[in-house]
Amino acid sequence: MRVVMAEDNALLREGLVLLLTSAGHEVVAVVGSGPEVLPALLRHRPDVAVLDVRMPPGFRDEGLRAALEAREKIPGLPVLVLSQYVEESYAAELLGGGASGVGYLLKDRVGRVDEFLDALERVASGGTALDPEVVTELMSRRRDSPLDSLTPREREVLKLMAEGRDNTTIADTLVITERSVSKHIGNVFLKLSLPPSDSGHRRVLAVLAYLNNA
Repeated sequence: MRVVMAEDNALLREGLVLLLTSAGHEVVAVVGSGPEVLPALLRHRPDVAVLDVRMPPGFRDEGLRAALEAREKIPGLPVLVLSQYVEESYAAELLGGGASGVGYLLKDRVGRVDEFLDALERVASGGTALDPEVVTELMSRRRDSPLDSLTPREREVLKLMAEGRDNTTIADTLVITERSVSKHIGNVFLKLSLPPSDSGHRRVLAVLAYLNNA
């Protein structure tokens, strides 16, 4: 997998390069400031981009802005965004407009190597990967949304879907059968009035509904 990485912290940057290389991925470009991100993505057109949200010169949302602009110029470009803190507006903006192939992880998650690499693979293949802490934060702040009609179990299933988990992992996590997971997901689709289509697209729409009602 070809990766473009944008991270201004030299120690974390080198650690990520080592981690990705050791896992068999090719880091085709590494940049350390916001203005460098878009040119690198347009030049290399990687399989996935790993971007810090806040980068020089302003340390605000330069990485996120570059990711959004790059996805306009390269439709479907998989992007995994890293952030130091839970900033739900960034997650919602990144996932807005029916996007797929996107992820939002806290930097602490990088230290959990298997989780980070799993998230990277899911994003690169067109799925979503949201940090569990981000999902929990969104759930705790939501009021008067279409999600209120979901049962507690259906909300647990949707929460794990938002993290990018597949049916098998959801079943193992909740200690229920995959058949039960499929039933709960079907109920989520029905209650959120998601149109019939391929199940993968409906999963993304369900996650978007989850985020857009924060």
